Amino acid sequence: MNGMEWTAMVLAGAERLSANENRINALNVFPVPDGDTGTNMNLTMTAGVAELNHKPSDEVGRAAEVLSKGLLMGARGNSGVILSQLFRGFSRAVAGEREMNVPLFATALQQGVDTAYKAVVKPVEGTILTVAREAARQAAVSARRTADLAEFMKEVLAKASETLDRTPDMLPVLKQVGVVDSGGQGLVCIYEGFLSYITGVPATETPAAGAAYAAPAPRPVQAVPAMPARNASAQAKLETESIDFPYDMEFFIHRPAASGPFAEKSFRQALERDGDSIILIEDGDVVKVHVHSRRPGDVLNFALAHGELTHLHILNMREQHRDLLRPAEAAPSQPAPAAVKPAEGAEALGLEAASGIPAADYTLAGVTASPESEPNPDVYEMAEYGVVAVSVGDGNAELFRSLGVDVVISGGQSMNPSTEDLLGAIHSLSAQTVIVLPNNPNILLAAKQAAELADRPVTVLQTRTLPQGMAAMLAFREDEPEAANVERMTKAYERVLTGSVTQAVRDTQMDGLDIRAGQYIGILDKTIVTTAVTAEDAGRQLLERMLASGGEIVTILTGEDADDGQAERIAAWLGDRYPDAEVEVHEGGQPLYPFLFAVEP
Repeated sequence: MNGMEWTAMVLAGAERLSANENRINALNVFPVPDGDTGTNMNLTMTAGVAELNHKPSDEVGRAAEVLSKGLLMGARGNSGVILSQLFRGFSRAVAGEREMNVPLFATALQQGVDTAYKAVVKPVEGTILTVAREAARQAAVSARRTADLAEFMKEVLAKASETLDRTPDMLPVLKQVGVVDSGGQGLVCIYEGFLSYITGVPATETPAAGAAYAAPAPRPVQAVPAMPARNASAQAKLETESIDFPYDMEFFIHRPAASGPFAEKSFRQALERDGDSIILIEDGDVVKVHVHSRRPGDVLNFALAHGELTHLHILNMREQHRDLLRPAEAAPSQPAPAAVKPAEGAEALGLEAASGIPAADYTLAGVTASPESEPNPDVYEMAEYGVVAVSVGDGNAELFRSLGVDVVISGGQSMNPSTEDLLGAIHSLSAQTVIVLPNNPNILLAAKQAAELADRPVTVLQTRTLPQGMAAMLAFREDEPEAANVERMTKAYERVLTGSVTQAVRDTQMDGLDIRAGQYIGILDKTIVTTAVTAEDAGRQLLERMLASGGEIVTILTGEDADDGQAERIAAWLGDRYPDAEVEVHEGGQPLYPFLFAVEP
C-alpha cells in the first residue's frame, strides 16, 4: 500500500466515522444533552483529512505525517486528542517509508497505542484506549500468519468489535446504562472504513459494531416538548468598527532548503507590532502563517524575505461582519463583496510590485486599502502573565473578563475548542507565562497538547467547571511568582463544589434513580443525585445536597433558557433555609443548563 492508497483508506475511515457521528453521540453515558464524542472525533478527523487533501503524497510515511499534523492541530475533546495520538504514533512507525505492508501496519498500530497511552494520565479500561490496544495486539498476531491486507484488516476489525462489545463488562457505568463506549465505537467505525476500502465492499454492508451487546429496551414515555431554539447570533452584539485588526490573513512560506533554522520568535514579534491571533506552524521548509492585521501589505512584504509565498487568502472581517448583520430580505439588493483584482489589490495594500507573487496564488475578499495606522506601542512590553479561559455564554465570558482573563474562548458543553484554537489564543498574548483554564474535563487533553506546542511556558490548571475557573481567577495575583499563583489558584478551585441542572434526553436508570426523558436532573460533580419535573425543584433538591455539610458562599449562574422567576425564588428559598450563606446570582447565558451552582466554604 503506497501513500495514495493509504490516503484513500483513511478517507474511507473518515467517511464512515462521519456517517455515524449522531449514533456515536447517542452513546453518551449520561442522559444529558451535550454528548459530543462523535462530533469531536469527526471534527478532529476532518481536520486531518483536510491536510491530506492539501498535501497529497505517494509515500505512506509522508502521508501519515501530514495526517498526524492535521489531527494534532484540529483535535477536539478528549476523544479527539486520543485519536490524534493514535495516528501520531502510527506516523512515527512508518516515517520515511514509501509503502506499507502487513508487518509495518501492525507495528504502526501498536506504536499508536503506546503514544496514546502516554498522553493519558490515568487510562481507564473499557474505553477507546482498550479497543485500540486489543486491536493492535491482534494485529501483531495476524501479521505473523498472513501477508494479505484484507485478511489482516478483517481480523483487526473483528477484534476491535469484540472488545467494543465487552466494554460494558469493563466499565460498570456503561453496563448500567446499556451502551458500549462511544470513543471505542468511533474507532471501530474508522476501522470499518479501512476494511471497506481494502476489500471494495461498502461499509454499510458490514455488520454494525457493538450489536452483540443488548441494551435494555426503552420504556414508553409521554412526549415532551421540544427544547427551545438557541440564540442564533451573537454577532449583533459586536460593533463592526470594534474589530481592530480587520484583515484575516493566511498563507504559506516556502523557505529555501539551505536557509537554516526559521527565526520564529523574531517573525512573531514583527507580526505582533500591528496584529493579533497569530499562529505559526513550521513543517520542515514550509511555514503556515495566520494573522489578523491592520496592514496586510506590510505582513506580506516582511514574509517575502523568508521565502516564496503561496495560497494567500485575505478576508476583510469588517465586511464579513456587515454581511452577517444584513437582514436576509435585504441581501438581494446589496452588492456582493467582490474579490479585488490581484494586481489592483496588491497595489492598494502596499505589496511591492517586484514581489513576484503569481496572481493566481492569492485571494483578496472584500479588501480595500486601509488608512495609515500606528503600530501598537505596547507589543514588546511583555506582561508577566496572560490568562486564557474556555467559557460558554455571554454572561459567563464577561464574568471571566471582569476577573482578569485576557482571552475567553467560546466552547464547553456542545462544542469543544480545538488544539489549534487554544494554541492561537496562547500565542495571541504578549505574555511571558500563560495560564489556561479549560473549565471542562473534555478540554483538558487538548489544552495540555496546546501547551506542549506553545512557544512559551504554559500552565494548564485542571479546572473542570466554570465555577472552578472563576474561583481560580479570584485567587490569582498579578504580582506573585508563578509557583505561588498556581498553588493559590489550585487550592481555590479545589474547594469549590459544583452542581448543574439540565434536562434528560432519554430514559435510563442511573445511580439508583429512575430517569425519564424530559425530566430535569441535578448533577453533583459527575453523579446524578436528583430528578424533578421542573428546573426549580431539581435545583432546590441539588442545593440541599450541596449544602448538607455547610457552605458560606452560593453562586448561581443562570442559563440562556432560565426562568428569572425561578432563579429569584431559589435565591429567596436559600435566604430562608440557609440564612448564614451569602447568595450571588449572575446571568451566565450558558446553553442546555438552566442553572449552574457553586458552593464555597
